[in-house]
Amino acid sequence: MAAARPALGRVLPGSSMLFLCDMQEKFRHVVYFRQIVSVAARMLKVARLLNVPTVLTEQYPQGLGPTVPELGAQGLQPHSKTCFSMVPVVQQELDARPQLRSVLLCGLETQACILQTALDLLDRGLQVHVVVDACTSRSQVDRLVALSRMRQSGAFLSTSEGLILQLMGDAAHPQFKEEAPGQSVTLSGRSRQGGPRRQIIRHDPW
Repeated sequence: MAAARPALGRVLPGSSMLFLCDMQEKFRHVVYFRQIVSVAARMLKVARLLNVPTVLTEQYPQGLGPTVPELGAQGLQPHSKTCFSMVPVVQQELDARPQLRSVLLCGLETQACILQTALDLLDRGLQVHVVVDACTSRSQVDRLVALSRMRQSGAFLSTSEGLILQLMGDAAHPQFKEEAPGQSVTLSGRSRQGGPRRQIIRHDPW
């Protein structure tokens, strides 16, 4: 009998969902917050272009404040929560999508809400793609260990660029010019078009 084929982690618009976790005002002091919000905003833009459903949560907004406006999520209704995992408060959205196979996960903190959300989604049999350049923590030790922990549990560690190209699938895609690789968020210096590049997290989760 042939061995079971491991999950390949393919990401397709019709069977994916974007999770945006707790990018709120009181977290502005967290290291790399500005950068991960910028990357998450790009993921949200692509999700809208490709009709990928998106959910947004806020952790105890009475104390931690609303979602920051630069995420560009004003059209989304945030789900308020106190539990660390996003899954209990978005249960209805998950149940309404029987075709769902993959969740793309952005936000903070990596060792708390991102980790527990990923484990709950994996427990439901879903493939989880942690967008590593869109996740952060107050402690980068916590962040790196949490990324390793999620990978051990079966989550895929991906970059925003890699996931966007998977979702597009083809340079002939009608939306490709909107989010061409040359417009991507990069580490430092100048973009391929000559404009300033935005900085992202330099990470080595392995």
